[in-house]
Amino acid sequence: MKLAVFSALLLAVLPVAAQHTVTPPSPPRLPMATVFKGEAKFRAMIQLAEKENWRQLPLGARTIRAARAMVGTPYTNYTLEVDDRIESPVVNLGAMDCWTYYENALAFARMLRYKPGPYTPQDMLHMVEVERYRGGVCTGGYLSRMHQLEEVFSDNQRRGFARNITPNLPGAVRLQREIHEMTVQWKSYRYLRNNPSLLPEMGRIEARVSNLPVWHIPKGKVRAIEGYLQDGDVCAITCNDNSSYTSHVGMITRIQGRAYFTHATSDRDKGRMVIIDCPITDYLNQGSKHAGIVILRPNDLPPSKFWQRPLATR
Repeated sequence: MKLAVFSALLLAVLPVAAQHTVTPPSPPRLPMATVFKGEAKFRAMIQLAEKENWRQLPLGARTIRAARAMVGTPYTNYTLEVDDRIESPVVNLGAMDCWTYYENALAFARMLRYKPGPYTPQDMLHMVEVERYRGGVCTGGYLSRMHQLEEVFSDNQRRGFARNITPNLPGAVRLQREIHEMTVQWKSYRYLRNNPSLLPEMGRIEARVSNLPVWHIPKGKVRAIEGYLQDGDVCAITCNDNSSYTSHVGMITRIQGRAYFTHATSDRDKGRMVIIDCPITDYLNQGSKHAGIVILRPNDLPPSKFWQRPLATR
């Protein structure tokens, strides 16, 4: 298929809400060896994606293909804390937590449709930047990164790159929380520990997040809405703690008519690794601290201008 025709097809299938400008990648601020780990895994995933033509799949199916390719990856915390002061998008395919698992799978899936290959680590870092940083821009400062899922969901919806479907699902209930985890536990975060002057602004950010309209489906009503959930939906687990909205995040994958939860778990009984777990309803019922779920449905990004350029010019 010619590039111009393929580009036109991509534009035609994108949701109207996703026709927004993608911010360019920020300039490199840290060595590539610091911000990107697992290049062999990255190359293997690209080969598999090209062999199986993932690019032609809908975003949700693409995301789950990438997510399944990462099953078995060890769980670890603080993979984004790579410097004392300089902030940068980070990808680590050799170890991840619940947040970076969904983020890596989505970034990889979006990359395949955003631009043509050959793909580089910088391409995936760009996709992470678009998702994780306020307005899609990493300024090099720690506070340009969004540290609460609720803000990530809100910011991406505002930019047309996702839709929070939770308020429209049967049984949705609005939550109200007072967020202050990072200002209270600031010594646990490398950047804040080395830069306490960031705490006042972090407090203001947490106050804004506290006032966001956050809806969830209480766990007692989740079985009834499983049928609304799709492959690649981002599924955040809400908690009963009044100082936080969410405590965990993963993705939905459809298996035999049920909505299963795939996530990176710190649970030693489950191997402290990326797994495809049980149906989301069953997962919620395993923990008394689980209150319910929030569902975000990502969109593809508008195709890069590189789709419209002859290969010889790239």
